Amino acid sequence: MGSLTIGAFARASRLSAKALRRYDELGLLRPARVDAYTGYRYYEATQLARARLVVWLRRIGMPLAGIREVCDLYETDAAAAARAVRDYWARVEAETAARRDLATFLVGQLSVHPAGKDAAMSSHPPTSLTTPPAPTLGIRYAARSDRGLVRETNQDTAYAGSRLLAVADGYGEEGAPASAAAIEAMKSLPDVPGLADLPDLPDLHGLPGLPGGELLSALAESVERANRAVDGFADSGTTLTAMLWTGSRLALVHIGDSRAYLLRDGELFQITHDHTVVQSMIDEGTLTPEEAASHPQRAILLKALDGTEAHTRPDLHLQDAHPGDRYLLCSDGLFTALPPTRLHRTLTQTGTPTEAVDHLITLTHESGAPDNIACVVADVIPL
Repeated sequence: MGSLTIGAFARASRLSAKALRRYDELGLLRPARVDAYTGYRYYEATQLARARLVVWLRRIGMPLAGIREVCDLYETDAAAAARAVRDYWARVEAETAARRDLATFLVGQLSVHPAGKDAAMSSHPPTSLTTPPAPTLGIRYAARSDRGLVRETNQDTAYAGSRLLAVADGYGEEGAPASAAAIEAMKSLPDVPGLADLPDLPDLHGLPGLPGGELLSALAESVERANRAVDGFADSGTTLTAMLWTGSRLALVHIGDSRAYLLRDGELFQITHDHTVVQSMIDEGTLTPEEAASHPQRAILLKALDGTEAHTRPDLHLQDAHPGDRYLLCSDGLFTALPPTRLHRTLTQTGTPTEAVDHLITLTHESGAPDNIACVVADVIPL
């Protein structure tokens, strides 16, 4: 076919000329040449494969930054590109499952309580929506917070118990009490049947009768309580990443730029999404992850707990637990000092959660530890 004008290439690739110009600006799909006098774009027929891949990835909702990564990988390592798509879709399915559970719960509640008969929603879900018996699993965990080597005070808080795993990264003059208050509020879970009366024991087997929708609702209420607990700390706030263990699943709540990772079957996945200015720019394709590492706005949060209601809507997900899973929750003081390959190697090679936490903090110190560190490691084990 040879060289194609932008119009011909648009028709062949099923991308609009406007989209092609946008993808050129973002470095996602550059023309083979641009006429020096007219500025007109020309493409080679060999670029159609990349263009069609862009179309397919857009149809599954992948952000532009992810599309660029997959397309670049496809040209050198098709298997790696396939893994990137699989990882993205696994995150989508996890988010969809969480919303499906909540939607199913709401449908059941609204069906049981039609308008005009009983406006109050029951806290006891219909039997048909009850979560089936969970497999016999437990968690083994460790948590530690460290000042690092540069900061004068430690504003990070880490907590691990038989039900709750949490890290919080405080900021502002009263960041330390803000992060501590947020996690303390999360420990006082709301009065939800099957949850509030559960003993805080290592051999916890599950939360009988508690469906996914109500579990997520309970966690959201805890975040609201945590946000109220932060109110009053002048010009201060905190991030929060926490997981609630149910015996067969982990309910995840996340706001800010602390992170949660999952090590499963030898592969490491980041299961949270940073609520930062630079991450939004990466998602839009206007900034690369490499550029983000040194960007002057890399520490600016789009969401956090600060006592107001403006920027406090958390991400909520349900994670099915598999025997052998290992979870890492950490503040940015750890993951900015240690690259993903180092995290993966350490989580894979260390033994107990305590050993993993201690080794991760030691490695962060060896890398300079310019920030406070909060770290939680938890293993899913058969009982």
